[in-house]
Amino acid sequence: MTRRKDNKGHFGKRPKTSKASTDGGTSEGVLLEDVRNFLAAHSASEPSAQDVIGENVPDTTALTLSYTPPERFAEIEVKISQLSAAGDGLGISSTADHVYVVPFSLPGDIVKAKVVNYFAKDQYTLADFVRVVVPAAKRDDSLIRCPYFSRCGGCQFQMLRYEDQLSHKRTIIESAYRNFSTLTPDVVPPVGETIGSPLQYGYRTKLTPHFDGPPGSLSRKAGRNDAKRKQFDQVPPIGFNLRGTRRVIDIEDCPLGTEAVRSGLVRERRRVTEEIATFRKGATLLLRESTSRKPNRQTLYSSTEGSFDNSIGNVKASAEDYIIEKDLPSRANMETDIAANSSLSYVDEKTCITDSNATSTEFIDDFEFANPAGAFFQNNNSILPKFTAYIRNHILPSGPESRSESIRYLIDAYCGSGLFTVTLSSHFSSSLGIDISSSSIASAKENAIRNKVSNASFMTADASALFKEVKFSPEETVVVIDPPRKGCDDAFLRQLLHFGPRRVVYVSCNVHTQARDVGVLVEGLEKWRYEIESLCGFDFFPQTGHVEGVAILNRSSRISSPP
Repeated sequence: MTRRKDNKGHFGKRPKTSKASTDGGTSEGVLLEDVRNFLAAHSASEPSAQDVIGENVPDTTALTLSYTPPERFAEIEVKISQLSAAGDGLGISSTADHVYVVPFSLPGDIVKAKVVNYFAKDQYTLADFVRVVVPAAKRDDSLIRCPYFSRCGGCQFQMLRYEDQLSHKRTIIESAYRNFSTLTPDVVPPVGETIGSPLQYGYRTKLTPHFDGPPGSLSRKAGRNDAKRKQFDQVPPIGFNLRGTRRVIDIEDCPLGTEAVRSGLVRERRRVTEEIATFRKGATLLLRESTSRKPNRQTLYSSTEGSFDNSIGNVKASAEDYIIEKDLPSRANMETDIAANSSLSYVDEKTCITDSNATSTEFIDDFEFANPAGAFFQNNNSILPKFTAYIRNHILPSGPESRSESIRYLIDAYCGSGLFTVTLSSHFSSSLGIDISSSSIASAKENAIRNKVSNASFMTADASALFKEVKFSPEETVVVIDPPRKGCDDAFLRQLLHFGPRRVVYVSCNVHTQARDVGVLVEGLEKWRYEIESLCGFDFFPQTGHVEGVAILNRSSRISSPP
């Protein structure tokens, strides 16, 4: 078969490899581990010509043939056998030595897929989903609420029952520790069941749709001279990227957003349309929900223009502002929810902020947090009460020999605007929040005052040097770490192990880098080693392949000298 290749022998450009690509720090590295494990599982099994129907390889000769990739952009039929950590389907070639990666597919599906990029060295091909030929038993397309699903890259699992999504996310954590922790199975406890989100749609309190500039607007010449920048001759697509590309597709509504955010999307799309002649380049739009808590005697719901039908994810009309009962998912269910929550002493007024420098406010139970709207804060408010309660219940050891009363101090590394410092403060005599961002520390201090927390202090410091200023006794201290997706660097982990707090709670939005870092803490680099008490996932982003991981660790033994 004739193949179109570049000069390196494969169809598409491969991202440059780095240490991060093999330690869970990149999506490519995670996929590569999935591919390797998938191939290893199939190497001992006899391949079938029907795994990739488009290859048309007879069963009797499959074992004797080497893999020959289809033409780029050719459409093939692939039988999906497994899900990757990112939520893509994996199918094996008829020769059992190559993997097809197909988004929006489930194990048991036979799908039509279009070949996009072929990576010979890594033995996999990226393909675009075209359609389902034979559906898997667990596929239920009637669950899909978004007309952009299978095109927009935001969701992966709208066709999958929620309980099955949670089960898959548990396996993501299991595979992360198997692939990236370097630990033997006997020191990794069973992963707990994934704790689900109360809302599976209408939960995102922040969206950032965007649009590209006019053709030629990104050229160097245009960039140096505003006068030569091209103008828009029509309204560009405003939305999110087409799956696997950088091309923006027009998104009129996103059913993952809260009603305030979806209302804001309608308004911002209208504003950009009306003002498009003033733009000379693309832009990212901020849509951030903000909450104002009112006494219950206030009007429970008012709308200036209309409402949303959350059952199908379509906009009926836009709304400038509205007051909505706590946890009220849609206007259609208003009367039921008001009755169910009639004992509450307040209602929540939800508005959408589009200015990144404005202040947004969120409530977690009775805790109130204010932040710049453009700053980081968790995007699913509905799960935060469960999440913070879990951390509170596990921050101290339990059991008759736990001596939990001897832990008096909390260090909240990567503290941001003080989420853990504030919500955990009642458990400790003194708490210290540390962050590299001075603006985050300013918000954290204000949030401590707002919540009448008097036993917390905050300081700005790089996480790699934070323990130099700590005066707490390690024996009486627990450290919470919630780093960015890249995880912790070596300098921070060495400091943490040298300081040796009695207990560590590691929260992460990337369970693969979490597994890598926990492996370092368990094996030990400096002075102390740790053991894993428990592992658990939280589903902050239903319908997607993302899972938040929480690892609880106890200090176990001292190292006489560094290895």
